[in-house]
Amino acid sequence: MKSILFSHSYFLRFDPKQWQLGQPYPPLGTLYAAALMRENGYKVSLFDTMFASRPEEVAPYIDKSKPDFFVIYDDGFNYLTKMCLTNMREAAFDMCKLAKANGCTVIVSSSDSTDRYAEYLAQGADFVIIGEAEHTLLELTEQIERGFGDHSGVLGLAWLKDGVPVKTPGRPVLKELDSMPLPAWDLVDMEQYRQTWLKSAGYFSLNMSTTRGCPFKCNWCAKPIYGNRYNSRSPENVVKEIKLLKERYQMDHIWFCDDIFGLKPGWVQELALLLQAEDIKIRFKIQSRADLLAHPEIVEALAAAGCENVWIGAESGSQKILDAMDKGITVEQIREATALMKEQGIKPSFFIQFGYPGEKKDDIRLTINMINELLPFEIGISVSYPLPGTVFYDRVKTDLKKKTNWTDSDEMALMFHNTFPPSYYKQLHRYVHQNYHKHLAKNGLEKLLKQPLAVTPQTLRKALSVFYHAPATFIEGLKLKKLEEAIG
Repeated sequence: MKSILFSHSYFLRFDPKQWQLGQPYPPLGTLYAAALMRENGYKVSLFDTMFASRPEEVAPYIDKSKPDFFVIYDDGFNYLTKMCLTNMREAAFDMCKLAKANGCTVIVSSSDSTDRYAEYLAQGADFVIIGEAEHTLLELTEQIERGFGDHSGVLGLAWLKDGVPVKTPGRPVLKELDSMPLPAWDLVDMEQYRQTWLKSAGYFSLNMSTTRGCPFKCNWCAKPIYGNRYNSRSPENVVKEIKLLKERYQMDHIWFCDDIFGLKPGWVQELALLLQAEDIKIRFKIQSRADLLAHPEIVEALAAAGCENVWIGAESGSQKILDAMDKGITVEQIREATALMKEQGIKPSFFIQFGYPGEKKDDIRLTINMINELLPFEIGISVSYPLPGTVFYDRVKTDLKKKTNWTDSDEMALMFHNTFPPSYYKQLHRYVHQNYHKHLAKNGLEKLLKQPLAVTPQTLRKALSVFYHAPATFIEGLKLKKLEEAIG
């Protein structure tokens, strides 16, 4: 029986913001690939880098399992791996070299290696899988087992031929997602994830995917693995996995990590009915779009199913910027979706993006005003980040010098010339966060004064935090104003 040691290149310790947050998810994409290979007769094991301190820690795993194949297979469902952070790339290179030195056939599948396959091949990878990878991996390993030396018939593959990188055409995407085995959850040290979550959040969350791909055309969004399509698991298949995870691991919460959850008409309603029929009660969070959530029946079904938090790509309060991004949504739809979610007891959260080309001070002000008005449950602020394969990248690539990726998810560096310099956006990030928390605290204080009998230690603490956030916002605002004046 041929053996495969799977790994991935996301080291939580190399991403200080995420390490401090302490809410890691197992490498779902890796576990799907491992499950398929095991189903086809391979012996599989996992070196999970999530809690590792350095890439060299893989060495004992290689010594113990003596694998025929070492596969770095990143979780394409997690936005942190889609960011192609240089800390993780360098760790992947180190693991490739180490595994190669130990006689393994080294195969890599990730968003970063799809964009930079020549670099990975130069760093010790024998093959790089381009795009959706499970069935390419299976076909490739079977060819190698049978002694085939010509892999030009394997779709979605890159390798060195006479020292020169070559690539085959892309593989058609998998449409029947129910045909995939459930992820190989048993390979994960689940107790380590559980204890980390309980310490940081007080509950245990696991990740699931119900779809692959996204058909929308936001021009800054990179989709190197699953692309501009949308295929969905059946609600029955999803409920089967929820039951397994609850029974086996007693998780409290799910992050449905789809790019867009429940786009297929009637899908969310059917899921809600199945969960009710099975008497399954589960809390979950999702990612969706404002235009999809501006419909009461969808939001009602999400609430009935157990949804408690929805992240939407609000991005900007300026319609001009939303249109420039090809978002396909309106500011009014953001308002409508937010109101509907709050009516149903769902917490709306916003992804916000500053620094898109053409954004001026007035556009920034519109975004801040939108946040202050709608008061989402959480906000995630970033600056525009160009990744290969996007229209946005093509627009700004002439401005990009040696630096084309962030080192970690909190770097927030603006890597192209824009209206304001990078220092301005870093200060803007600090100001907007303080201002947001000031308005949340102010809102909490107003509620407390209107309903003093409903006070709890938590609501009191939140309301009183206005006395911290108000002066902090003032100070950060002064710093921002000084930068604006210096820029002229």
